[in-house]
Amino acid sequence: MSFRNVCLLFVLLSLVLAGCGSGAPSDAPLPSETVIPASTLTATDTPPPTRTPLPSITPTYAILHGKVLPTKLSCRFGPGPDYLYKFGILEGTTIEIIGRMEHSIWVLVRALGDSNACWVKGDLVDIDGDYLTVAPADPHIVLAWSSTYGAPGGVKATREGDMVTVSWNFVEISPGNDSEQVPYILETWVCQKGEYVFTALGTYTNHIDVLDEPGCAEPSHARVAAAEKHGYTPWAEVLWPPYDGAGTATP
Repeated sequence: MSFRNVCLLFVLLSLVLAGCGSGAPSDAPLPSETVIPASTLTATDTPPPTRTPLPSITPTYAILHGKVLPTKLSCRFGPGPDYLYKFGILEGTTIEIIGRMEHSIWVLVRALGDSNACWVKGDLVDIDGDYLTVAPADPHIVLAWSSTYGAPGGVKATREGDMVTVSWNFVEISPGNDSEQVPYILETWVCQKGEYVFTALGTYTNHIDVLDEPGCAEPSHARVAAAEKHGYTPWAEVLWPPYDGAGTATP
């Protein structure tokens, strides 16, 4: 090998050794830093405070005892003397007063330990307590019903001053179905002597007069039904004539 070639080989070898031993940074990219994302916090809405509902106030009613005063007291299907007769209660019998008709002195009663209730006039019973502490009751709670006949038709009412005349068409009751008692009853809520009162008026005709005076905040109204031996027809509402204050007739 010539001297020249030996020199070239030496130079090349020197360059290779210098490159390997150098501390120069490598051109290869450094591994990127792995960034761990912070936990995403989900905002939780704070629920509004729960309102505790106010407790419903349930009136506390009494069940009273009483003793029958007359020799025999008629117990009826409704709160009035002209409703159909149900049965009689003998003098001195102890009964329970379980309901009352509002705006009236009629009370719903039953024998001790019995469930067969009916209506009697409150002043004919020696009641042990104030009957107004007894729960108000639906006047039809023990009423017997007829499935054969419809409500009276042609119902109308006219006023002349404080007097209202209510009339209706006769209900034709088949022979053998007659109740043999008062065939019609008009339930009224009217103003009399400054008091709002409930009165049930029976009649054998197809009309009846009702006293209705001014002076009460509650509106007067009425309904009429016919009776047969099985019970009462559906009720027909009366379109009640307002009080005009002049004492003149109103249709």
